[in-house]
Amino acid sequence: MIRFLPFLPAAPGPRPRALRAAAACLVLSALATGQGSPARAQSATPVPPHSWSFTGPLGTFDMAAVQRGYVVYDHVCSSCHGMTALTYGDLGGMGLTEEQVRRIAHAHQVPAGVDAAGKPVKRPATADDHLRSPYATPAIAAAANHGARPPDQSRLEMVYPGGADRMRALLLGYGQAPPPGTQVPAGSFYNPYAVNGLIAMPPPLHDGGVTYADGTAPTAAQQADDVVTFLTWAAHPHLEERHRTGVRVIVFLLVLLVLTFCLKRRIWSDVH
Repeated sequence: MIRFLPFLPAAPGPRPRALRAAAACLVLSALATGQGSPARAQSATPVPPHSWSFTGPLGTFDMAAVQRGYVVYDHVCSSCHGMTALTYGDLGGMGLTEEQVRRIAHAHQVPAGVDAAGKPVKRPATADDHLRSPYATPAIAAAANHGARPPDQSRLEMVYPGGADRMRALLLGYGQAPPPGTQVPAGSFYNPYAVNGLIAMPPPLHDGGVTYADGTAPTAAQQADDVVTFLTWAAHPHLEERHRTGVRVIVFLLVLLVLTFCLKRRIWSDVH
């Protein structure tokens, strides 16, 4: 099991405000524009297939990629999105030690009630705390994002039409010229993988936008691969266990089939 955290600094520092502003609402909040009907959340543009380590009956997670994906979530996505179904302690499933988890949690502040004067106070998070939304209420989240509340990302990969491939394509789908006749309103961006090809979210991923302490080059494509891997791991934390169980069941059924066939041959050999 991996026991390293390639992105954890010796002393956590503040995240650049410019980076947080540029990530005002992660591109995956495009769900909000089609949340009335899951089918509408897909565009007509075919999604280019991508090779993932976790697909297939024997798929497994690349935990180094999962850890790097958390870096992208923490520095970009968390500016608008929470993962309230996860606690900081759950991050231990990425192959981290209890001390590493404690340090990650301690670098974040969570509400701790009010002081004697009635003013809200905060405290360092613990392993039992959830990865909260940056907004106090859904109404505040919607007001801060032009009326569209950024979706929680805890299980996003499970419900997002097109799954991991479309999420990756959407993250990297900026910068293309819109088809002739397509009107792009002010404040919107053309993205062929967004609903109707338009999205109000600016491109969230940029080359060098984060720093990977393991030396991996933080290109936009690498960041997209990593954050989608992390979100898939968060949505399917028991995927590898399910795959192992499935293999055991198949092997058991094959053995049972062979034994049944042999038993049948023996029984019918006495009859004939």
